[in-house]
Amino acid sequence: MEEKTSSISLTNVAASYDNGADVLTDVSFNITGGAIYFLTGASGAGKTTLLRLIYQLHKPKSGQIKLFGKITNDMTRDEITEIRKKMAIVFQEYSLLSHLTVFDNVALPLRVRNMPENKIKNLVPKVLDWVGLGKYADEKPLALSGGQQQRVSVARAIIVQPSILLADEPTGNLDDENASRLMDLFIQMNKMFGTTIILATHSRRLIETYKFPVIHIENHHVGFVTNQSASGDAPKKLWKGPAPKNYFSELSKQFDDIGNI
Repeated sequence: MEEKTSSISLTNVAASYDNGADVLTDVSFNITGGAIYFLTGASGAGKTTLLRLIYQLHKPKSGQIKLFGKITNDMTRDEITEIRKKMAIVFQEYSLLSHLTVFDNVALPLRVRNMPENKIKNLVPKVLDWVGLGKYADEKPLALSGGQQQRVSVARAIIVQPSILLADEPTGNLDDENASRLMDLFIQMNKMFGTTIILATHSRRLIETYKFPVIHIENHHVGFVTNQSASGDAPKKLWKGPAPKNYFSELSKQFDDIGNI
């Protein structure tokens, strides 16, 4: 795989916490821009650690990480901040700000980018409608269920149209239909903008339904598993409601504005 086509590249990476035993050992792979991967492994195998390494929340014990062709190991804090603007992460624990409304939580990354308020007021409600939470815009996160809070977290992540989206069990608190609805949203992002997506999951049903390749972590090492339908048929969607509106197409001009901020 040519280096210039890789948005994420790890070479001989090891990771540990507090100088303890390695959580990950000798991890090497390239992920091409525009790919979608599931990330699997037993609880505690290192899935969250791998996502944190990519998002630059954790430094490798050894080895080299490249994002968008740039070595990140010795980046300054400002350089890391700039490269994170091209990425978004959905945490398993939601990481919403409890004192802000749902609207303001989702709007936060746009305000950090100094987007004009009139555009924020246009964009945020449409994204909330897509994830089925339009009527909860004025609620505080703690008034919502765990599944609803997870959807707010996803909306906040995707609203900046990241080049790389990392998601740590984003469907863990959702029923099958809402999990499938979020998968449709991720697929729309990927098809329209070429977003590279790594989605950690324990759901065999999602993995078997959506035939994306799998990054599997076991015994501190990372392997890749082909996950293709033998018949070549398109996956059967779990979402039973009306076909969701492709809001990415509708809002492409606003997203172009984000990219210019």
